[in-house]
Amino acid sequence: MDMTMSLTRTARRYRNAADRQLAELGLSQATAWPIYLMGRLGDGVRQGALAEELGVEGPTLVRVLDHLEAAGYLQRREDANDRRAKTLHLTPAGEALRKQVETLLADFRRQVFAGIAEADLAVCLKVFARVTTSLRGGNSEGAR
Repeated sequence: MDMTMSLTRTARRYRNAADRQLAELGLSQATAWPIYLMGRLGDGVRQGALAEELGVEGPTLVRVLDHLEAAGYLQRREDANDRRAKTLHLTPAGEALRKQVETLLADFRRQVFAGIAEADLAVCLKVFARVTTSLRGGNSEGAR
């Protein structure tokens, strides 16, 4: 139970601190992560692929995308190979914002993880990967 409470508490504090940083750009994590990941996944990423990467349901993402599109940060287009699917494209304003988000979050991570050895972070990421695999129904051997 200690692990669960610690993980929950740490995640909440991290999200709150990141939201305070992103507020400087008029964003929250809910609006910043889609922009950030669209840059990582590439121009024309499908809306469904972005939802999966974010770990959210389609309708939840649609509301965020509506907001970002209305703000002029992205465009949705019909997928040329599947008219039912939408592809996502950052506008020039969205690309500029993505760069700001990336810089801000990199600085934030440097502050948060300052003084923590790279080896310790690597172990932490390995544990998170195993927990994620276990939660997805994969082999959880060794997970606690």
